[in-house]
Amino acid sequence: MINSFKFSNQVKTGLYAAVVVFLAYTMIFGFRKSFTVATFDGLHIAGYSYKTILVICQMLGYLLAKFYGIKYISELKRTGRGKIIIILTGISWLSWLFFAITPIPYNIVFLFINGFPLGMLWGVVFSYVEGRRSTDFIGATLAVSFIFASGFVKSVGSWLSLTFNLSEFWIPFSTGLVFALPLILFVFLMEKIPPPDAEDIKYRIERIPMNNIDRKLFVKDFFGGLIACIMIYCFATIFRDIRDNFSAEMWKEMGFYNQPSIFAKTETPITLIVLILIGSMVLIKNNFRALQIAHYFILIGFILAGACTLLFKAQVLQPIWWMTLIGLGLYMVYIPFNAVFFDRLISTFKYAGNVGFLIYIADSLGYVGSIGVLLSKEIFKVKLNWVTFFSNSVIALSILGCLLTVFSLYYFTTKYKKLALKT
Repeated sequence: MINSFKFSNQVKTGLYAAVVVFLAYTMIFGFRKSFTVATFDGLHIAGYSYKTILVICQMLGYLLAKFYGIKYISELKRTGRGKIIIILTGISWLSWLFFAITPIPYNIVFLFINGFPLGMLWGVVFSYVEGRRSTDFIGATLAVSFIFASGFVKSVGSWLSLTFNLSEFWIPFSTGLVFALPLILFVFLMEKIPPPDAEDIKYRIERIPMNNIDRKLFVKDFFGGLIACIMIYCFATIFRDIRDNFSAEMWKEMGFYNQPSIFAKTETPITLIVLILIGSMVLIKNNFRALQIAHYFILIGFILAGACTLLFKAQVLQPIWWMTLIGLGLYMVYIPFNAVFFDRLISTFKYAGNVGFLIYIADSLGYVGSIGVLLSKEIFKVKLNWVTFFSNSVIALSILGCLLTVFSLYYFTTKYKKLALKT
């Protein structure tokens, strides 16, 4: 009877946390990506695409936030987090107001100001849910929120633009207005999530702040595997960002224009499929087995992205199916790192620490790669359109990604077997 009560309580807590963090991060996304529905056609600065410069400036904000977050998030205490979320989101929202009222090109600086506070928020939100027996499911729900939110927020921004005939410069601030009050509500509800219980700590190891010595020791102990994982995550981040930031241009190139629902139409099924796949890992108690399966998901994701792109280039696959399947493949690579991979890694090797440290290392270098790709395309005047550039690159990415994933699986399997022999 007692065990049944504990299980029931665990399920209730897990479901409550999953719903609340999903909705909270969806609201946060409302202050981030709605500007990408605008194409800013014909606008250039010093010969470079105005929209690409905007995307790069926002990414630079994310990038610096991720590097700063390696220390800040890993040392984050478990008090005052709700206030931190509201303050950081408020700064990002005000930046959109100044973006709208400041003339070109001076308004581009506000994309950087928008990106920095938002780049800190993933680690703050994830700190509410890590280190639990239900973290796989909760983490998957949180991670897929930005798949759903990306399409949902763009649809809202596009709808506002068409309905109220908004200037492209006012879309982001107006979209934030829609999400502001719901965000406050869901942050309040997130503060009500109870901390991990004794059973959670037994199975998943207590999650504690990490100082500089702790961080250096962790990197030293898992250096080879971390390098492979970070490279995989970098590739996934680069191509997820290109698809996310320039999907409006790609849809336009493929003949879809002024269709606000198209963004949500592709992202909603991806959200559900990834949630079921990654969330089901909560049923796997053995941490090492779950870490292995996370590798298999990543490998399948790379294969799917490459295969559907080859079919699309051969004109066998329709554009809407290609955008959906390539999104599914990329998110099957990307989501495990944000949901289960690092959490299970810490649990497998019984390492005292927290997931935020690892996510922010991977994120910081991932954004370096994203910015590098965009800068290269602009500086070297690559003339490919976005569909051609994206599809050609994904094929190469898939091959290299598969090789890195196999190496990572071999590395952590070997390390685990050595640990088992010692104990």
